[in-house]
Amino acid sequence: MTAPTAPYSTRRALDESDLAACFQVRKDVFVGEQQVPEDIEYDTHDATAVHVLAVAADGSALGTGRLLHGEAAAGKTGGDHTVGSLGRLAVTREARGLGVGAALVRAIEDEARALGLAAVDLHAQTQALGFYERLGYTAYGPEFPDAGMPHRAMRRAL
Repeated sequence: MTAPTAPYSTRRALDESDLAACFQVRKDVFVGEQQVPEDIEYDTHDATAVHVLAVAADGSALGTGRLLHGEAAAGKTGGDHTVGSLGRLAVTREARGLGVGAALVRAIEDEARALGLAAVDLHAQTQALGFYERLGYTAYGPEFPDAGMPHRAMRRAL
């Protein structure tokens, strides 16, 4: 008996079509659903970030996230170059509840380990704190606004 194939897989975005899929998911979720202005959704960090993508068996994009590292992450991690910054985590409406978000977080953590990072920071929308806490992240510092929504900083040692 063969094991059932997973309904999706995660991978590092490898080429321009993968990156286009990542950006389309972000546009649908952040710009479309959450009304984040498009001019602040995309930034210069997209060029140097490690992007991950979740895809269905048919190849359609289900979610994405990115990892900033080195100097690009320093502004979000208190200047600590051993800490990466997870961000822009988005899962399409149809894929929510399937574990895609957790799989993307783990894929980003794997990329951080491959880069030799000791921890991952993120800025979570306060309504998502429980999701990240279940994945081992701990909130620190005060709540702050980002793109008009309340957030908290969180960290997980790798």
